[in-house]
Amino acid sequence: MDMNSPRVGLIGLGLMGAPVARNLLQAGVRLTCNDLDASAVAVAVEQGATAAATAAEVAADSDVILVIVPTNEDAREVVAGSDGVLSTARPGSVVVLCSSLRPDTCAELEERAREAGVHLIDAPMTGGIRGAEQGTMTLLVGGDVAALQRARPALELISSTIHHLGGIGAGQVGKTVNNLIHWGEVVVITEALALGAKLGVDVSRMRRALMDASVDSRTLRELEKMKFTWHAKDLEDAMDMAATVGHRMPAAEMSREEMLSITPERVARLLADEDWDA
Repeated sequence: MDMNSPRVGLIGLGLMGAPVARNLLQAGVRLTCNDLDASAVAVAVEQGATAAATAAEVAADSDVILVIVPTNEDAREVVAGSDGVLSTARPGSVVVLCSSLRPDTCAELEERAREAGVHLIDAPMTGGIRGAEQGTMTLLVGGDVAALQRARPALELISSTIHHLGGIGAGQVGKTVNNLIHWGEVVVITEALALGAKLGVDVSRMRRALMDASVDSRTLRELEKMKFTWHAKDLEDAMDMAATVGHRMPAAEMSREEMLSITPERVARLLADEDWDA
């Protein structure tokens, strides 16, 4: 197995997986893909990928298998199901859970993988769709360091930064903390800018000033580029995880409620100095 030029498998060609596949192919990687959406697979094939009918077929032809699926249940099925990755993955190959999952799901699947002689790490992606498209995501990794090193040549092609945070599931904890801060920032920034507007200050001018002040952030700078796609899932997962350790999160509760009314269209109006409450 040549881990300097690994054969990569990718399961899940959605909003994040499709641009990840494109970046890998543009880097000259031999890529095998699977997705429930045949049209998404067809696009990847046109770009140079090989199609696989099942997750098992992907694993049989890959050294590093990236899993980018929506839910914990999807991840369990794709990795450990009857036609899943572990049914055919060769000993020494590395499964990378790039989805946002619960830490206990990652631990469960890592144990199943270890029994099969397969490495499994979690590496959820931060940076959103734009980061996936540009190959500039930050990956937050949990799991065995040696397994990360085996997968690193492939992961470096889709990210700008990789942080190892600890044992299996630690990446998911880091992603959850990241998401909590992000959605809280969106709520506070929009609320504060709307207040400034109602008190008579031009939003564009005020926002530019804040970018030079102590509250500057990527969220403040890129607010109009955000689609606010995953706030419900992110915040629900965070609240569920907090409940397992008895941790109160009143700010997260508030963010979960407020994000229901924050849309790209409403933010566009705010940044154009139009009525936030329209």
